[in-house]
Amino acid sequence: MKVLFLKDVSNVAHAGEIKEVSDGYATNYLLPKKLAQRASADVQNRFEAQRRSEAKRVAEQAAEMKALADKISGRVFTLAAKTGGGEKLYGSVTNADIAAEVSRTIGVEIDKRKIEMTEVIRALGSYDVSIKLYKNLSPRIKVKIVPESAG
Repeated sequence: MKVLFLKDVSNVAHAGEIKEVSDGYATNYLLPKKLAQRASADVQNRFEAQRRSEAKRVAEQAAEMKALADKISGRVFTLAAKTGGGEKLYGSVTNADIAAEVSRTIGVEIDKRKIEMTEVIRALGSYDVSIKLYKNLSPRIKVKIVPESAG
């Protein structure tokens, strides 16, 4: 029986492949678990249309993230923090603080889990931070920590 694999099946086929398998394997395992479908022209056409629309969506998302990366790459974001005396901060600056400032400044929501810091920020100064926007797209920004005005 010819089947179109909907999901990857290890040592058999990858999603989207059409293969000839035994009738028993198809009817007793692949079809009930929705790992494959009988291969017909209609099923193949629908699967190809889904694949094309998914590829288009991924390409649009990648272009959007590339534009965002170009917009924020190399920029300096300034955060005001309370100091506990001298250069030391009262507490620390977290990923959430940086994400909120970047989101407020550029107008696009940035998830705090995408902020990658090499060190914990506990003193005034400038720090390099990267933001993982997409698969291998991580623009670097500078975060400048200044003392909060006592005003």
